[in-house]
Amino acid sequence: MELGPAILFCPGDRPDRFGKAAMAADAVILDLEDGVAPSDKQAARAAVAASDLDPDRTVVRVNAVSTEEFARDLEAVASSGFRTIMLSKAERVADLEALAGYSVIPLCETPIGVENAFALAEQTPVIALMWGAEDLVAALGGRSSRTLDGRYRDVARYARARVLVAAAAAGKQAYDAVHLDIADLAGLRDEAEDGAASGFVGTACIHPSQVETVREAYRSSVEAVAWAERVLAAAAISAGVFAFEGRMVDEPVLRQARRILERRG
Repeated sequence: MELGPAILFCPGDRPDRFGKAAMAADAVILDLEDGVAPSDKQAARAAVAASDLDPDRTVVRVNAVSTEEFARDLEAVASSGFRTIMLSKAERVADLEALAGYSVIPLCETPIGVENAFALAEQTPVIALMWGAEDLVAALGGRSSRTLDGRYRDVARYARARVLVAAAAAGKQAYDAVHLDIADLAGLRDEAEDGAASGFVGTACIHPSQVETVREAYRSSVEAVAWAERVLAAAAISAGVFAFEGRMVDEPVLRQARRILERRG
C-alpha cells in the first residue's frame, strides 16, 4: 500500500476541511493527537468516526499507547471505515498489540522509538515507518531540531536515516517528516528532493500549499528520466559492469535507474 508522495495532516476536529484535504493531497492523515486541543478531542473522534473519506487514502493518527486518549481513539476508529492507523510516539513492539486487524504506521519520534525502529518495522501489521523531529528533540531535552540556516541538526539526521534504513531492511516504506516552516517552499523542496533521492516514498505536509512542491520533488525530472532510459538501453547490450558517460555502471546503478522511471511524471 503506497499512499503517494504528498500525505497531508488534517486536524480531526475540523471536518469542514476533510474533503478539501483529500482533494488537495494524495492521502490524508486525520489527526487525533497534537493537531487537536485536549478539550476538542472527543469532538474530533466523533468527526473521524462519521467521516466518509476513502479508506484507501486515509490514515488516522491516534494518541500514544501510554495515554488515556489511546483507547478512546481506537474505539472511534473501530466504528469508522478506516483501517490504517499512524501510532504516535511508537516505542516498543508491545505498543502494536492493540492494533491487530489494522495496517499500522509507527511514528518514531522518541529516543526509544528511534532506537527500536528496526524491531517495529519487522512487525506484520506495519506497512511503513515515519519519523518526527520536534518530539524527539524535546524528549532529548534539546531546544531546536534545526540550525539557524534551516538544516536539521545531526541528531535529527541520525533519526531520519535510522528510520529509513530500518524500514528498508524490513521491506517496508518510509515517510519523511513535516517541514514546519510553511512559507519556506524552497527549503521544503530541497528536503523532499533529498528524501526522494535517499529512498523515502513520500513527505508529510501540514498545509495544502506544500503538496505540489512535494509532488514535484518526488517526480523524476526530464533529465533524470532521459539518463535512466539511456543507461538501461546501454545495459541491454552490455555484459556485467560497464562504463557509461564516464561512470561505472553495475546492478545497483541500474536499480536506481529503474526507480527513476517508476517515478517519472
